[in-house]
Amino acid sequence: MTFQALTPAAFGAKAAGARAERMRQSPQYSDGVFHNGATTRATPSSPGALVREFLFGEDRTRRRPGGAVPLISAPATSAEGLFLTWYGHASTLVEIDGARVLCDPVWGERVSPVAFAGPRRLHAPPVSLRELGRLDAIVISHDHYDHLDLPTVRALIALTDAPFLVPLGVGAHLERWHVPAARIIELDWHEDAFVAGIRFVATPAQHFSGRGLANDSTLWASWVIAGAEHRVFYSGDTGYFAGFAGIGAKYGPFDATLVQVGAYAPHWPDIHMTPEEGVAAHLDVRGGLLVPVHWATFTLAMHSWSDPADRVWREAKANDLPLAIPKPGQRIDASAPPPVDGWWQTLG
Repeated sequence: MTFQALTPAAFGAKAAGARAERMRQSPQYSDGVFHNGATTRATPSSPGALVREFLFGEDRTRRRPGGAVPLISAPATSAEGLFLTWYGHASTLVEIDGARVLCDPVWGERVSPVAFAGPRRLHAPPVSLRELGRLDAIVISHDHYDHLDLPTVRALIALTDAPFLVPLGVGAHLERWHVPAARIIELDWHEDAFVAGIRFVATPAQHFSGRGLANDSTLWASWVIAGAEHRVFYSGDTGYFAGFAGIGAKYGPFDATLVQVGAYAPHWPDIHMTPEEGVAAHLDVRGGLLVPVHWATFTLAMHSWSDPADRVWREAKANDLPLAIPKPGQRIDASAPPPVDGWWQTLG
Protein backbone atom coordinates (compact mmCIF):
# COMPACT_ATOMS: atom_id res chain seq x y z
CA MET A 1 0.00 0.00 0.00
CA THR A 2 1.36 3.43 -0.97
CA PHE A 3 1.68 6.41 1.36
CA GLN A 4 -0.86 8.26 -0.80
CA ALA A 5 -3.44 5.53 -0.25
CA LEU A 6 -3.16 6.14 3.49
CA THR A 7 -3.72 9.91 3.27
CA PRO A 8 -7.12 11.63 3.00
CA ALA A 9 -8.24 12.30 -0.56
CA ALA A 10 -8.52 16.01 0.28
CA PHE A 11 -4.73 16.13 0.68
CA GLY A 12 -4.44 15.47 -3.05
CA ALA A 13 -1.36 13.83 -4.49
CA LYS A 14 2.31 14.47 -5.03
CA ALA A 15 3.50 14.88 -8.58
CA ALA A 16 5.41 11.99 -10.09
CA GLY A 17 6.80 10.88 -13.42
CA ALA A 18 6.64 13.31 -16.34
CA ARG A 19 4.74 15.87 -14.24
CA ALA A 20 7.48 15.93 -11.59
CA GLU A 21 10.18 16.18 -14.24
CA ARG A 22 8.46 19.15 -15.83
CA MET A 23 8.30 20.83 -12.43
CA ARG A 24 12.02 20.31 -11.93
CA GLN A 25 12.67 22.17 -15.19
CA SER A 26 10.82 25.27 -13.99
CA PRO A 27 12.91 28.38 -13.21
CA GLN A 28 10.76 28.71 -10.07
CA TYR A 29 11.77 25.27 -8.76
CA SER A 30 14.89 24.30 -6.83
CA ASP A 31 15.82 22.17 -3.82
CA GLY A 32 12.58 20.25 -4.11
CA VAL A 33 10.19 23.23 -3.79
CA PHE A 34 8.87 26.24 -5.67
CA HIS A 35 10.09 29.72 -4.81
CA ASN A 36 8.94 33.32 -5.17
CA GLY A 37 11.10 35.36 -7.50
CA ALA A 38 13.20 32.25 -8.22
CA THR A 39 14.93 32.37 -4.83
CA THR A 40 12.70 33.59 -1.98
CA ARG A 41 10.13 31.53 -0.09
CA ALA A 42 7.35 33.38 1.70
CA THR A 43 5.48 31.62 4.50
CA PRO A 44 3.62 32.92 7.56
CA SER A 45 5.80 33.86 10.54
CA SER A 46 5.25 33.21 14.27
CA PRO A 47 2.67 30.43 13.91
CA GLY A 48 2.23 30.11 17.68
CA ALA A 49 1.46 33.80 18.12
CA LEU A 50 -0.84 33.65 15.13
CA VAL A 51 -2.90 30.78 16.58
CA ARG A 52 -3.17 32.48 19.98
CA GLU A 53 -4.37 35.73 18.48
CA PHE A 54 -6.80 33.97 16.16
CA LEU A 55 -8.36 31.94 18.99
CA PHE A 56 -8.15 34.37 21.88
CA GLY A 57 -7.61 37.85 20.46
CA GLU A 58 -9.90 40.78 21.10
CA ASP A 59 -13.00 41.50 19.00
CA ARG A 60 -13.41 37.94 17.77
CA THR A 61 -17.12 38.61 17.18
CA ARG A 62 -16.28 41.37 14.70
CA ARG A 63 -14.74 38.80 12.36
CA ARG A 64 -18.26 37.71 11.38
CA PRO A 65 -21.04 39.76 9.75
CA GLY A 66 -23.58 41.19 12.16
CA GLY A 67 -26.50 39.85 10.13
CA ALA A 68 -27.36 37.79 7.07
CA VAL A 69 -25.18 38.59 4.05
CA PRO A 70 -27.48 39.62 1.16
CA LEU A 71 -27.30 37.15 -1.71
CA ILE A 72 -28.37 37.56 -5.31
CA SER A 73 -29.25 34.69 -7.64
CA ALA A 74 -28.33 36.04 -11.04
CA PRO A 75 -29.62 33.92 -13.96
CA ALA A 76 -27.15 32.08 -16.16
CA THR A 77 -26.82 34.03 -19.40
CA SER A 78 -24.54 34.21 -22.38
CA ALA A 79 -23.51 37.58 -23.69
CA GLU A 80 -20.76 39.38 -25.53
CA GLY A 81 -18.80 41.95 -23.58
CA LEU A 82 -17.44 41.55 -20.07
CA PHE A 83 -19.50 40.58 -17.03
CA LEU A 84 -18.25 39.54 -13.60
CA THR A 85 -20.21 37.61 -10.98
CA TRP A 86 -18.58 37.25 -7.58
CA TYR A 87 -20.00 34.39 -5.50
CA GLY A 88 -18.01 35.04 -2.33
CA HIS A 89 -14.37 34.68 -1.27
CA ALA A 90 -12.41 34.36 -4.54
CA SER A 91 -15.00 32.41 -6.56
CA THR A 92 -15.93 34.48 -9.62
CA LEU A 93 -17.53 33.84 -12.99
CA VAL A 94 -15.90 35.84 -15.79
CA GLU A 95 -18.07 36.16 -18.90
CA ILE A 96 -15.67 37.47 -21.48
CA ASP A 97 -16.30 37.85 -25.22
CA GLY A 98 -18.80 35.00 -25.25
CA ALA A 99 -16.79 32.58 -23.08
CA ARG A 100 -17.60 31.66 -19.48
CA VAL A 101 -14.66 31.19 -17.09
CA LEU A 102 -15.01 30.15 -13.44
CA CYS A 103 -12.16 31.21 -11.13
CA ASP A 104 -11.27 29.33 -7.92
CA PRO A 105 -14.71 27.80 -7.32
CA VAL A 106 -15.33 26.87 -3.67
CA TRP A 107 -18.86 25.72 -2.90
CA GLY A 108 -17.95 23.51 0.08
CA GLU A 109 -19.11 24.21 3.63
CA ARG A 110 -15.59 24.34 5.11
CA VAL A 111 -12.17 25.17 3.71
CA SER A 112 -10.43 22.26 5.36
CA PRO A 113 -9.34 18.70 4.61
CA VAL A 114 -12.04 17.43 7.02
CA ALA A 115 -15.78 18.04 7.27
CA PHE A 116 -15.91 18.55 11.04
CA ALA A 117 -13.34 21.33 11.55
CA GLY A 118 -11.84 24.36 9.86
CA PRO A 119 -13.20 27.73 8.71
CA ARG A 120 -16.90 27.50 7.93
CA ARG A 121 -18.98 29.53 5.52
CA LEU A 122 -20.39 32.84 6.72
CA HIS A 123 -22.99 32.81 3.95
CA ALA A 124 -24.41 30.19 1.61
CA PRO A 125 -23.41 30.04 -2.05
CA PRO A 126 -25.75 32.40 -3.91
CA VAL A 127 -26.50 29.73 -6.53
CA SER A 128 -25.85 26.03 -6.91
CA LEU A 129 -23.09 24.82 -9.19
CA ARG A 130 -25.73 23.42 -11.52
CA GLU A 131 -27.29 26.86 -11.85
CA LEU A 132 -24.05 28.33 -13.19
CA GLY A 133 -24.89 27.04 -16.65
CA ARG A 134 -22.33 26.41 -19.36
CA LEU A 135 -18.67 26.70 -18.41
CA ASP A 136 -15.81 26.88 -20.91
CA ALA A 137 -12.87 26.87 -18.49
CA ILE A 138 -12.08 26.62 -14.78
CA VAL A 139 -9.07 28.54 -13.47
CA ILE A 140 -7.29 27.58 -10.24
CA SER A 141 -4.72 29.94 -8.71
CA HIS A 142 -3.14 27.50 -6.23
CA ASP A 143 -3.88 24.47 -4.10
CA HIS A 144 -4.89 25.92 -0.71
CA TYR A 145 -8.24 24.67 0.56
CA ASP A 146 -10.00 28.02 0.13
CA HIS A 147 -9.16 27.99 -3.60
CA LEU A 148 -9.13 24.31 -4.56
CA ASP A 149 -12.10 22.51 -3.00
CA LEU A 150 -12.48 18.74 -3.36
CA PRO A 151 -16.32 18.61 -3.14
CA THR A 152 -16.60 21.37 -5.72
CA VAL A 153 -14.16 19.69 -8.11
CA ARG A 154 -16.03 16.39 -7.83
CA ALA A 155 -19.31 18.13 -8.65
CA LEU A 156 -17.82 19.97 -11.61
CA ILE A 157 -16.46 16.73 -13.09
CA ALA A 158 -20.05 15.60 -13.63
CA LEU A 159 -21.61 18.98 -14.47
CA THR A 160 -19.24 20.23 -17.16
CA ASP A 161 -16.59 19.16 -19.64
CA ALA A 162 -14.63 22.38 -19.10
CA PRO A 163 -10.86 22.00 -18.67
CA PHE A 164 -9.07 23.02 -15.48
CA LEU A 165 -6.20 25.48 -15.98
CA VAL A 166 -3.81 25.15 -13.05
CA PRO A 167 -0.22 26.01 -12.04
CA LEU A 168 2.47 23.32 -12.21
CA GLY A 169 1.93 20.34 -9.95
CA VAL A 170 -1.72 21.01 -9.12
CA GLY A 171 -2.77 18.54 -11.78
CA ALA A 172 -1.63 15.69 -9.52
CA HIS A 173 -4.39 16.60 -7.04
CA LEU A 174 -6.97 16.69 -9.81
CA GLU A 175 -5.93 13.34 -11.22
CA ARG A 176 -6.28 11.73 -7.79
CA TRP A 177 -9.79 13.16 -7.69
CA HIS A 178 -10.56 11.55 -11.08
CA VAL A 179 -10.46 14.61 -13.31
CA PRO A 180 -9.62 13.18 -16.76
CA ALA A 181 -6.07 13.97 -17.84
CA ALA A 182 -7.40 15.56 -21.03
CA ARG A 183 -9.17 18.16 -18.92
CA ILE A 184 -6.04 19.28 -17.03
CA ILE A 185 -3.86 22.08 -18.43
CA GLU A 186 -0.80 22.84 -16.26
CA LEU A 187 1.21 25.99 -16.83
CA ASP A 188 4.36 27.60 -15.49
CA TRP A 189 4.61 31.37 -15.11
CA HIS A 190 4.33 33.13 -18.48
CA GLU A 191 3.13 30.01 -20.26
CA ASP A 192 -0.22 30.25 -22.00
CA ALA A 193 -3.04 28.16 -23.40
CA PHE A 194 -6.05 28.92 -25.59
CA VAL A 195 -9.49 27.62 -24.65
CA ALA A 196 -12.79 28.68 -26.24
CA GLY A 197 -11.09 31.59 -27.99
CA ILE A 198 -9.63 32.93 -24.74
CA ARG A 199 -5.93 33.20 -23.98
CA PHE A 200 -4.99 32.16 -20.45
CA VAL A 201 -1.58 33.10 -19.08
CA ALA A 202 -0.25 31.94 -15.72
CA THR A 203 1.57 34.95 -14.32
CA PRO A 204 3.70 35.43 -11.19
CA ALA A 205 2.35 35.85 -7.68
CA GLN A 206 4.07 36.01 -4.30
CA HIS A 207 2.59 33.28 -2.16
CA PHE A 208 3.10 29.63 -1.19
CA SER A 209 1.26 26.34 -1.55
CA GLY A 210 0.51 23.13 0.26
CA ARG A 211 -2.05 20.51 1.18
CA GLY A 212 -1.36 17.91 3.80
CA LEU A 213 2.18 17.95 5.15
CA ALA A 214 4.05 19.46 2.19
CA ASN A 215 4.52 23.17 1.53
CA ASP A 216 5.56 24.71 -1.78
CA SER A 217 5.39 21.41 -3.67
CA THR A 218 3.08 22.98 -6.26
CA LEU A 219 3.23 26.36 -7.97
CA TRP A 220 0.95 29.35 -7.30
CA ALA A 221 -0.05 31.93 -9.90
CA SER A 222 -2.02 34.98 -10.86
CA TRP A 223 -3.87 34.79 -14.18
CA VAL A 224 -4.40 36.79 -17.33
CA ILE A 225 -7.71 36.03 -19.05
CA ALA A 226 -7.69 37.69 -22.47
CA GLY A 227 -10.38 37.59 -25.13
CA ALA A 228 -10.53 39.21 -28.53
CA GLU A 229 -11.92 42.44 -27.06
CA HIS A 230 -11.42 42.36 -23.28
CA ARG A 231 -8.82 41.42 -20.68
CA VAL A 232 -9.14 40.49 -17.01
CA PHE A 233 -6.40 40.08 -14.42
CA TYR A 234 -6.98 37.80 -11.42
CA SER A 235 -4.39 38.19 -8.67
CA GLY A 236 -4.95 34.88 -6.87
CA ASP A 237 -3.43 35.00 -3.38
CA THR A 238 -0.34 37.16 -3.24
CA GLY A 239 1.69 39.66 -1.35
CA TYR A 240 2.42 42.97 -2.99
CA PHE A 241 5.58 42.73 -5.11
CA ALA A 242 7.39 44.44 -7.96
CA GLY A 243 6.23 41.83 -10.47
CA PHE A 244 2.83 43.47 -10.88
CA ALA A 245 4.35 46.29 -12.93
CA GLY A 246 5.93 43.74 -15.24
CA ILE A 247 2.58 41.96 -15.69
CA GLY A 248 0.95 45.27 -16.57
CA ALA A 249 3.66 46.15 -19.05
CA LYS A 250 3.59 42.76 -20.77
CA TYR A 251 -0.11 41.83 -20.69
CA GLY A 252 -2.06 44.98 -19.80
CA PRO A 253 -3.98 47.14 -19.79
CA PHE A 254 -6.91 45.25 -18.29
CA ASP A 255 -10.58 46.13 -18.49
CA ALA A 256 -11.07 44.72 -15.00
CA THR A 257 -9.10 43.18 -12.18
CA LEU A 258 -10.11 40.69 -9.50
CA VAL A 259 -7.75 41.51 -6.65
CA GLN A 260 -7.26 39.83 -3.27
CA VAL A 261 -7.92 42.34 -0.48
CA GLY A 262 -8.81 40.18 2.54
CA ALA A 263 -7.19 37.82 5.06
CA TYR A 264 -4.21 40.07 5.83
CA ALA A 265 -2.22 40.30 9.07
CA PRO A 266 1.19 41.44 10.33
CA HIS A 267 2.10 37.74 10.66
CA TRP A 268 2.10 37.25 6.88
CA PRO A 269 2.92 40.58 5.20
CA ASP A 270 4.55 38.91 2.20
CA ILE A 271 1.78 36.50 1.14
CA HIS A 272 -1.53 38.41 1.34
CA MET A 273 -2.08 42.03 0.36
CA THR A 274 -3.79 44.64 2.46
CA PRO A 275 -6.61 46.54 0.70
CA GLU A 276 -4.26 49.47 0.07
CA GLU A 277 -1.71 47.13 -1.51
CA GLY A 278 -4.49 45.61 -3.59
CA VAL A 279 -5.24 49.04 -5.03
CA ALA A 280 -1.53 49.54 -5.72
CA ALA A 281 -1.40 46.19 -7.54
CA HIS A 282 -4.44 47.20 -9.60
CA LEU A 283 -2.66 50.39 -10.63
CA ASP A 284 0.56 48.51 -11.40
CA VAL A 285 -1.11 46.08 -13.78
CA ARG A 286 -2.94 48.97 -15.48
CA GLY A 287 -6.40 47.90 -14.44
CA GLY A 288 -9.70 49.55 -15.31
CA LEU A 289 -12.54 48.42 -13.03
CA LEU A 290 -11.38 47.05 -9.66
CA VAL A 291 -13.43 44.22 -8.13
CA PRO A 292 -12.05 43.18 -4.71
CA VAL A 293 -12.18 39.48 -3.85
CA HIS A 294 -11.02 37.11 -1.09
CA TRP A 295 -13.18 38.50 1.68
CA ALA A 296 -16.66 38.10 3.26
CA THR A 297 -17.09 34.30 3.10
CA PHE A 298 -14.57 32.69 5.48
CA THR A 299 -12.83 34.02 8.58
CA LEU A 300 -9.13 33.55 7.78
CA ALA A 301 -7.54 36.47 9.64
CA MET A 302 -7.99 38.68 12.70
CA HIS A 303 -9.34 41.82 11.03
CA SER A 304 -13.05 42.63 11.21
CA TRP A 305 -15.40 41.24 8.60
CA SER A 306 -16.08 44.58 6.92
CA ASP A 307 -12.55 46.02 7.12
CA PRO A 308 -11.40 44.89 3.63
CA ALA A 309 -14.37 46.53 1.90
CA ASP A 310 -14.14 49.74 3.95
CA ARG A 311 -10.44 50.16 3.28
CA VAL A 312 -10.47 49.29 -0.42
CA TRP A 313 -13.38 51.71 -0.93
CA ARG A 314 -11.47 54.54 0.75
CA GLU A 315 -8.27 53.82 -1.15
CA ALA A 316 -10.01 53.53 -4.51
CA LYS A 317 -11.76 56.86 -3.91
CA ALA A 318 -8.46 58.48 -2.98
CA ASN A 319 -7.04 57.33 -6.32
CA ASP A 320 -10.21 58.13 -8.29
CA LEU A 321 -10.54 54.52 -9.49
CA PRO A 322 -13.60 52.75 -10.90
CA LEU A 323 -14.68 50.26 -8.21
CA ALA A 324 -17.41 47.65 -7.80
CA ILE A 325 -18.11 45.88 -4.50
CA PRO A 326 -20.94 43.53 -5.49
CA LYS A 327 -23.13 41.50 -3.19
CA PRO A 328 -22.41 37.77 -3.53
CA GLY A 329 -24.10 36.60 -6.70
CA GLN A 330 -24.49 40.07 -8.21
CA ARG A 331 -23.61 40.20 -11.93
CA ILE A 332 -21.59 43.28 -12.88
CA ASP A 333 -21.33 44.77 -16.36
CA ALA A 334 -17.72 45.92 -16.41
CA SER A 335 -18.56 48.67 -18.89
CA ALA A 336 -21.28 50.12 -16.65
CA PRO A 337 -20.74 49.00 -13.04
CA PRO A 338 -23.29 50.05 -10.40
CA PRO A 339 -22.28 52.69 -7.86
CA VAL A 340 -20.78 51.40 -4.62
CA ASP A 341 -23.53 51.62 -2.01
CA GLY A 342 -21.79 50.45 1.16
CA TRP A 343 -24.15 47.49 1.60
CA TRP A 344 -21.69 45.67 3.89
CA GLN A 345 -21.51 48.49 6.41
CA THR A 346 -24.84 47.60 8.00
CA LEU A 347 -23.40 44.15 8.77
CA GLY A 348 -19.91 45.16 9.90
